[in-house]
Amino acid sequence: MTPGRLTFTVFNYLFLGALSLMCILPMIHILALSFSSGSAAAAGKVTLWPVEFTTVAYQNIMSKPQYFTAFLVTLKRVALGTSISMLLTVLAAYPLSKETSHFKFRTVYAWYFVITILFGGGLIPWYMTIKATGLMDTIWALVLPGAVPVFNVILLLNFYRGLPKELEESAKIDGANHFVTLFKIYLPLSTPALATIGLFTIVGHWNSWFDGLILMNRPENYPLQTFLQTIIIKKDFRFISSEELDILRQLSDRTSTAAQIFVAAFPILIVYPFLQRFFIKGIVMGSVKE
Repeated sequence: MTPGRLTFTVFNYLFLGALSLMCILPMIHILALSFSSGSAAAAGKVTLWPVEFTTVAYQNIMSKPQYFTAFLVTLKRVALGTSISMLLTVLAAYPLSKETSHFKFRTVYAWYFVITILFGGGLIPWYMTIKATGLMDTIWALVLPGAVPVFNVILLLNFYRGLPKELEESAKIDGANHFVTLFKIYLPLSTPALATIGLFTIVGHWNSWFDGLILMNRPENYPLQTFLQTIIIKKDFRFISSEELDILRQLSDRTSTAAQIFVAAFPILIVYPFLQRFFIKGIVMGSVKE
C-alpha cells in the first residue's frame, strides 16, 4: 500500500469513526439522562452514564393503561399506514415511470403529483376536508390523508426508470400484462427502493403526533407520540392519579424528555439495522434520473 493510499485510508477511518460517535453519543447521553434522577439531570451532572440511577421516568410513562392503548393505536397506524402507502406508491410510480410514447399524459399526471409538494392547501382546509369526509376520531384520519407520499413516488418511479426496458418487453412477448409485469418482475427487483420508502413511511407514522392531537377528539384514540406529548410536555393532569404525583416530584423536564425521546426512537433503532443494507442503494439509485 502506498503512503498516499495509507494516509487516505487512515483519514477515512478516523473521519467515519468521529462521525459515528457524533451520532451515537447523543443517544447514549439521552439514555443516561432517562435513567438519572431529576436533581442530577437538572444540575448537569449526567454525561454518558446515569447518575443516581432510577427508572422513575419510565415508570411514569409505562404505569398507565393509556400508554399501552396508545402504543397499540400506533402499531395499528404503522401497519395500516405503511401497507396502504406502499401499495398506492407502487401503483402510482409504475405508470409514471413510462415514457410519454407509452403513456400519453404521463407528464400531466406527474406534475399533478409534484404540484402538491410545491403548494399546500393549509391546515384549516386540510382539517375541514377530513372532517367533511367523516374520518374524525378514527384510525383512518391518521392513515388516509398522507397515504400517497409524493417524494416516495418520485423516488420509486426513478428507480423503475433505471431498470432495463428489455425486461418489460420480454414479459410482453410472454403474454404478461402490466400487473403481472409489475408484481412478478419490477417489485422483486425493487427491494432496495421499497426498503427505503418503507423505512421513510414507518418513521413518518411512528413519529407523527400533531395530526393525532388535531384529529382525535377522545384521548383513548391518541397514538403513542400524541399521548407522550400530552403527558410529558403539556403535563395534562387528567391522566395523572394522586399516587403518580409522588413520581412526578422526582422527575425533571430533562429526564422526562429524555425518556420520551428514547421510547419513541427505540422501535426504529431496532428496525433500521435490518433495512440499512438496502437504504443507501435505494436512495442513490432512485435519485439519478428525472
